[in-house]
Amino acid sequence: MFFFLFRALNPVLIAAAVVPALFLMMKIYRADRLEPEPKNILVRLVGMGFLATAIAMALETAGGHIAAWIARSETMYNIIFYFLVVALAEEWAKYFLLKRSTWNAPSFNCRFDGVVYAAFVSLGFALAENVGYVLQYGMGTALLRAVTAVPGHACFGIFMGAFYGAAKQYEHYNIEQSRTYRILALVVPTLLHGTYDYIATQDEGLSPLFILFVGLMFFAAYKVIKDLSRRDDYIRY
Repeated sequence: MFFFLFRALNPVLIAAAVVPALFLMMKIYRADRLEPEPKNILVRLVGMGFLATAIAMALETAGGHIAAWIARSETMYNIIFYFLVVALAEEWAKYFLLKRSTWNAPSFNCRFDGVVYAAFVSLGFALAENVGYVLQYGMGTALLRAVTAVPGHACFGIFMGAFYGAAKQYEHYNIEQSRTYRILALVVPTLLHGTYDYIATQDEGLSPLFILFVGLMFFAAYKVIKDLSRRDDYIRY
């Protein structure tokens, strides 16, 4: 208890937990070249990320018991738990709150806005999660998560936002296409998240496979940001 309170009052440790998420939020915000999003919406979306952690924790607790009941082997349990419990619960919670908060917002008038919104929810989630882990485990965890888990959540949000923005773009022209993109906005980050967690838990430490997967995902997310920012346009109604 003493060490937890010491960490909670340690400004260096708190900064190590918070700064990586804030840095990525700023980078993504600055990539929005057409029309910067209102600050009040972005702050609210970070708060939605905090709320998503609570929703996901409740779903994961229930889902973990179900996975243990269904699974007939350790491998089956890991697949069910990391893909259908952890990844789906966390990405669904983010997506649910993202859509409720922004789909009908007047400021959602460019495709790239979807990337900004989803990334801020996802990084709000990462921020809340990171503070908890860092206060519990210390500076070593802060440094490791700064280059893995926090950018990982940013990537999940970027891919979610790319499809979410496309869904909004097609809303008034092709309902079926818009629905397909909304499904992909949940499915793609869930698969990436599940793969990330599954690989990360198979070996102690940073395995070559994990490093390769994370590197490719980070590179792909960077390319998505650059491409969508460059080609961004206003949504036509």
